[in-house]
Amino acid sequence: MKRMQSPLRISDLRRSHETAETWAIPGHMDRPCRSSGRGRMPVLSIMLLIVSVATAPAVHAQTAKEIVARSNDLMRGTSSYAEVTMTIVKPEWSRTVAMKIWSMEPDYAMVYVTAPARDKGSVTLKRKNEVWNWLPSVQRVIKLPPSMMLQSWMGSDFTNDDLVRQSSIIDDYTHTLLGEESIEGRACWKVSLVPRPEAGVVWGKVIMWISKEGYLQLRTDFYDEDGQQVRTFTGSMIRKFGDRTLPAHFEMVPVHEPGKKTVLHYHELRFDKNYDPSFFSEQNMKRVR
Repeated sequence: MKRMQSPLRISDLRRSHETAETWAIPGHMDRPCRSSGRGRMPVLSIMLLIVSVATAPAVHAQTAKEIVARSNDLMRGTSSYAEVTMTIVKPEWSRTVAMKIWSMEPDYAMVYVTAPARDKGSVTLKRKNEVWNWLPSVQRVIKLPPSMMLQSWMGSDFTNDDLVRQSSIIDDYTHTLLGEESIEGRACWKVSLVPRPEAGVVWGKVIMWISKEGYLQLRTDFYDEDGQQVRTFTGSMIRKFGDRTLPAHFEMVPVHEPGKKTVLHYHELRFDKNYDPSFFSEQNMKRVR
């Protein structure tokens, strides 16, 4: 009578970015199957084991770019609608602006100001790399020239360029994983983003802390071309928005200007809205509410 050969043991799954993919299964069947007796594994159990392993997701070490891309997709989606308050804090005063924001990634966004009364009805429109402002007080649409892109947006610590360049976080940078650190008790990846030579990026370097659980962007430091840190952007007050868990509270703090910051608080945020690009037009700036 022939001896049955022991079933093949397959080692743990590993994927290498430099070699061909290798599929593996944790080795549970160490002993030969017997043709009869109490030690026999039912055929159905073996089949279920094979199916469960074959359909299991591949486990591999993520690259820094993949981490940033996944976090970016979570934060932005394909399209969204938000109701936000922005509080601009200066050493001598502060003011709060309420807004509605429609976006269709990565090229379109429209911001409608609902309060205070003196600013109500003002609209900012982004179409690809261009920005327009609708000023109801003078009934005019103004296209911003390149020379104004680095100026403050509505007196905040955000620039007009922030509205345009934010979509290039994946394609215009080289990403490097620097290590792991904790932010507010959450384990995070620390990722360096250095602009590619051909990219039209205003920052010399960006450092991001992205949580391992949930891919939350909890902190971003921005550096100028001389390597000096210019500002810090933090996210907190984690909550559910539909089926996504995200920070609801963000603060942009200029490093060298004590007492100044801009606070964004999201009261409502809905993703994957069905917009047409024609919604984001100069004509609609005057009609949107």
